[in-house]
Amino acid sequence: MTESRMSGEHHHVTEQAEHAAEAVVQGKFGAAVAAEFDLKKSIGGPRGVIESVLPYAVFSLVFAITHELRPSVIAACVPLAVLIVWRLIAREPLTQVFSGVIGIAIGAYVASKTGRASDFFLPSILKNAASAAGAIISALVRWPIVGIFVGPITGEMFEWRKHPARTRVYVLATWIFAALFLVRLAVQIPLWLADKTALLGTLNATVLGLPLFALALWLMWLVLRSVPVVKPAEPVILVDPDESPKTPY
Repeated sequence: MTESRMSGEHHHVTEQAEHAAEAVVQGKFGAAVAAEFDLKKSIGGPRGVIESVLPYAVFSLVFAITHELRPSVIAACVPLAVLIVWRLIAREPLTQVFSGVIGIAIGAYVASKTGRASDFFLPSILKNAASAAGAIISALVRWPIVGIFVGPITGEMFEWRKHPARTRVYVLATWIFAALFLVRLAVQIPLWLADKTALLGTLNATVLGLPLFALALWLMWLVLRSVPVVKPAEPVILVDPDESPKTPY
């Protein structure tokens, strides 16, 4: 393999790594550690709002009118199909749209099996319960999930665990993260038990969705910026007065 080819491949790999890092930084947790809070970035911009809100809003509207599960699911799939074509034309990743398709498909399958329309939202309720449980357990065992995700983004990795003040803000941010899911569950479970499908879908698509998520992210940002990022310790190099330094440890 020639040197120029190796150099080209190395550049390609480096470029891919830079793109991957950029994608992480631009992600939801990246917004929590940015210098300034960016609401637009935290909710994924206008496209993120449309992809998160529109399918469930359409489902709720059609169900409120028809009280039929099948036409409501079909109607919810229409904007998803448009969004998939939109992303294909723009040559953008389909991950977020497909996650919406999978969520609707699982919800529709569960509701069709139980014959209860509000069970369409059961996967979302279970996901929120699992997320809340995971966040609470991670905070209790002092491995806060926010620190696990944000540490690599800030470059401090897990060095924050050696600094009580930094660990404390990560634990507090994780409790805020858990509260996000607990608030959702406090609204969703009573409406699900009461079989209030249209109201449950409307609240899921509006206040319980991106607005609540953006609020939680803003609070986490306020907490995390109160304690500076911990920088990993630099390696110590012993210097022999008669020789050049060469023994790092």
